[in-house]
Amino acid sequence: MHKTRAIKVQDSTCLDKFFFNFRIYRLLDANFNRAREGLRIVEDTFRFIFPNQKIAQKLKKIRLNLSKTAQDIYPQLIRARNVKNDFGRRIAEKKRKNLMDLVMANFIRVEEAIRVMEEFGKLISQEAGYKFKKLRFQVYHLEKEIFLALENKD
Repeated sequence: MHKTRAIKVQDSTCLDKFFFNFRIYRLLDANFNRAREGLRIVEDTFRFIFPNQKIAQKLKKIRLNLSKTAQDIYPQLIRARNVKNDFGRRIAEKKRKNLMDLVMANFIRVEEAIRVMEEFGKLISQEAGYKFKKLRFQVYHLEKEIFLALENKD
């Protein structure tokens, strides 16, 4: 895995662009949280349930790289957060059948969230899309490694 640098945000000079970016930051914040939480769930699964230090450390490194990638825009993400009016928080989630289902659901959550950040991040910073894409492909690679490890546990 490669060293990740923080995204640099281009200055906004137009009020319309400010409000547009505010909505984009809100979307990025929701997906940033979704991706970090999903990574942490899988990381803790391999820290406590199926103890595997190598896999847990790889997941932690991706999670920390995700945080580092977004650190320059973190204040804007927090300012744009609007949990009270987010109707998505009331959507019920499915019951998990087993640990494999839990890991799979969280990998899908992480991959989708990073893809959203990749696409919308391009509207704020030219390098954002590339950085998120790189992280997404790291997640795809690790997902395969983890599922092969889980198959061998059966």
